Amino acid sequence: MRSILFISSLIITFFTNAQVKIDSLSIEEFTYDQKNELKIYGVRPLDYNPNKEYPAIVIFHGGGWSIGEASWGFSSAKHYASKGMIAFSVQYRLQESDNEITPYESVLDAQNAIRWVRKNARKLSINANMIASYGWSAGAHLAACAAIFNNLNAPDERISSSPNLLLLKSPALSLLLYSNFQNRLQDKIDVKEISPAEFISENTPPTIIVIGRDDTVTPLEGSELFKNNMDKHHNQCELVVYDGVGHLFTPSSEPDDGWPNPDEKVRLDAQIKMDNFLIKHNYIKI
Repeated sequence: MRSILFISSLIITFFTNAQVKIDSLSIEEFTYDQKNELKIYGVRPLDYNPNKEYPAIVIFHGGGWSIGEASWGFSSAKHYASKGMIAFSVQYRLQESDNEITPYESVLDAQNAIRWVRKNARKLSINANMIASYGWSAGAHLAACAAIFNNLNAPDERISSSPNLLLLKSPALSLLLYSNFQNRLQDKIDVKEISPAEFISENTPPTIIVIGRDDTVTPLEGSELFKNNMDKHHNQCELVVYDGVGHLFTPSSEPDDGWPNPDEKVRLDAQIKMDNFLIKHNYIKI
């Protein structure tokens, strides 16, 4: 009995210490878009060495393109920084009909944010060829758009907006599944031109998608189309589908179109799958 209690105590101490280390990571604020006063928040590993080069990850929060803030991505940023990456959580413009801001502006901001990280890679001790992007729900759409529609509306940009790796959770990948989405764009751009699943090319970076089978907000059909088109171009794409859950892993017995209530076992497994994907591509070490 004493040995079991001793081992249990060690396990609790280990995870407590690990959490303390994650919580102690500091967040640094930068401005990536002076005109629109948009911020990007960086987190460095505890053992950060300015003379080394680190892989980076750029995080986009969800919220239907209309709500949310960069702080929603801080816990994910600290998680990845604890794994040895330099992580960023991005503020982007949210839909405001009165100010003529649409999801198209959100897409342009996402591309601008990734370009900013790449432009400042040397100053930030980042490997410019190892920039991943992670997003959930609408944020996953932004990450995918940054990759697939490289430098949209910025043809003279020499620095690519495309991340080198994509991690997508409950992603909105085919906007054609939404009957009213064109109205949200106020005719600024055709919805087809920012619908990632239909425009996969041989340049689309390796991708992992984690999604619930019963997702009613970002239907599985869009992720399956993305996966099928990735396969057609012989691109690397892992599609992990979880039974019994809907959007952001909310149990299928509950409505999944409100505030998420993720099944913790599924959420943790999805996090492990995404971490393993980063390990596979040498972004984080075991």
